[in-house]
Amino acid sequence: MVWLRRTTHYLFIVVVAVNSTLLTINAGDYIFYTDWMWTSFVVFSISQSTMLAVGAIYYMLFTGVPGTATYYATIMTIYTWVAKGAWFALGYPYDFIVVPVWIPSAMLLDLSYWATRRNKHAAIIIGGTLVGLSFPLFNMVNLLLVKDPLETAFKYPRPTLPAYMTPIEPQVGKFYNSPVALGSGAGAVLTVPMAALGAKLNTWTYRWMAA
Repeated sequence: MVWLRRTTHYLFIVVVAVNSTLLTINAGDYIFYTDWMWTSFVVFSISQSTMLAVGAIYYMLFTGVPGTATYYATIMTIYTWVAKGAWFALGYPYDFIVVPVWIPSAMLLDLSYWATRRNKHAAIIIGGTLVGLSFPLFNMVNLLLVKDPLETAFKYPRPTLPAYMTPIEPQVGKFYNSPVALGSGAGAVLTVPMAALGAKLNTWTYRWMAA
């Protein structure tokens, strides 16, 4: 039964990593990430940080080894860069998809697990909070380094873009002045229960396989 349990775990890891790539492409490309700038940045930050917490803590508690959360984030990053290559093959610029910076946040999750001597509850509370707080900070730096995103959005619109989402000039500060603060605050609150869900999924899988 050990091989079946491990196969189930690894299958879950692959499924979550693949879905993270799809989520990034749908919520992290130029149209959504820049034309709807600040509103989408908060939505993007929350969706990506919570998704990272679920998969990373599941994988980390499965192995019990600090460092596997970072390894999981690396898998997601590689998948997304491969997806970028597919868009590039279709004639889009290679930076059309903005790859999220998952790895530093996952490293903080690993660090919290290691520093508390593999305490699962500390990893959920402290690590989950750190992931939610740090992810928008790293990704704002990432977005600022992208060259002329609005021009690219107008020049290379998504072929599947619905008519009501045609590129518009972003209204910076229209809804709030600090998307990083809002994304970090909301992420810190929501990532903790999602991390707890990832830990619970790990437990449920073991019980299911033992039945």
